[in-house]
Amino acid sequence: MKDDGKTVSKKSRYPRGGVSGWLMRPPKYSLLRALTAGSICGILVWGGLNTAMEYSNRTEFCTSCHEMTIPDEELKKTVHYKNRSGTTVSCADCHVASSKHPGDYARKLTMKILAARDVIGKMTGVVDTPEKYEAHRLTMAKRVWAKMKESDSQECRNCHHYATMDPAKQKDRSVVKHEGAVEDGKTCIECHKGIAHKPVHQLLEQEEAAAAAAAAAAKKP
Repeated sequence: MKDDGKTVSKKSRYPRGGVSGWLMRPPKYSLLRALTAGSICGILVWGGLNTAMEYSNRTEFCTSCHEMTIPDEELKKTVHYKNRSGTTVSCADCHVASSKHPGDYARKLTMKILAARDVIGKMTGVVDTPEKYEAHRLTMAKRVWAKMKESDSQECRNCHHYATMDPAKQKDRSVVKHEGAVEDGKTCIECHKGIAHKPVHQLLEQEEAAAAAAAAAAKKP
């Protein structure tokens, strides 16, 4: 290698054992370079990950699997999509949502990974047709209800909160129900199942009733 007309050997450029020696015993100023390179790589990785997550959170991306157009069309018929205030929600608002706190990014990433289960279901043929989707609807709904209950309905609370509700604008029955829910420590999803998609919670009630009846029959002599 030539430098200013003079030949520079690899040994002189990378003293004490060549490149491996330089890596094992780098010069003092390399720490700054390592921190700079690490910061740049971190920004690129974080930015790429966040961009990919936001892109895949779009409703258009979710409904690219034709089975997902079924719940999307159901959502469009509810107040969560079209209402007097003009607000609306997307798939990710309820199925990938985390709190608005920056520190909750880990949960958002976890929910995103779990949401990929639908893609696996399509690829493996579990829900690759409307008929199969319908057959697994209650199972999928129960899974979502359980997740929301576990998170204290964080997905709901990102937009709705007891503290900001105006009882004067609610029906008397709603006021009583909400007050009772606060006292009993209930979470939103325990009462508000099936408000954005085809209601199937009655199937869950029938399933639980059948299970209870079977258990009672088994106890009889």
